[in-house]
Parts: sequence; C-alpha cells; structure tokens
Amino acid sequence: MRDKESAAAFFEATDKFAVEVMGASIIEVGEGRAVVGLTLEDKHRRVDDAVQGGVIFTLGDYAFAVATNDEDTRVVSLSNTINFHRQPKGARLLAEAKLESRGNTIQSYLVRISDDLGALVATMVITGYTMRKRT
Repeated sequence: MRDKESAAAFFEATDKFAVEVMGASIIEVGEGRAVVGLTLEDKHRRVDDAVQGGVIFTLGDYAFAVATNDEDTRVVSLSNTINFHRQPKGARLLAEAKLESRGNTIQSYLVRISDDLGALVATMVITGYTMRKRT
C-alpha cells in the first residue's frame, strides 16, 4: 500500500483516534514519506484559544504512522521527540514525515508540522521499530 486511496482505507479502519476524533486526513503517501492534514476546530483549542500541544503531536505521529505502516508491515515508535516553534495562525495544520535512515528493524523519520500559511509550528524526530510483517 503506497497509494493514497488504499492508505486512507487502511487508516480509516485502524486509527479511529486520528481519523474520527481528531479529524486528520491523508494528503499524500509514498515510499518513506507521508503528508497528512487537519482543519483546526474549537475542539483542538485550549481555553486561551491556542492549539493544544497534543493535537500537534498527534498529527505528527499520524504522519509517521502513515509513512511507515501498511497492511503488510507493523512499525511502532520507540522514541519521539518534539520541538514546538510557534502557535499556528492558519486554519489548517500539515505534517510531513520523511524517512531519514532505515536499517533492518530500526528507522528514523523527520516530521515537520506547519500551518497552511507556511509557518513552521513544530519538528519531530521519531525512531521506529519494525515489529513484524503482518500476516
């Protein structure tokens, strides 16, 4: 699965939190890469109208999941580091995950989360572990 349609069907069935609760969607998917998006709503904001850090983190983690997982492979996060740079000003968030390195079972991804105005909101470095091939 490396096309958008099959990835969307797979994650709609398996990642209810990101898709149904958060409202995240897949924009692009390719080998070692994924772009996901989210339209910001009131449910994503704190009392001071700022976007919850957990929303930003979850969107980045979802981009990693889409870039690494499919019906044949199961990858989990071993380590995930996020640096917040600024609050988003736009109406949407976009997260792009790109493969940085891959071994037999360990892989590293850089995820950039930005708003639809082009401002860099956060960066993440995620180390993943290939648990097993799905059967």
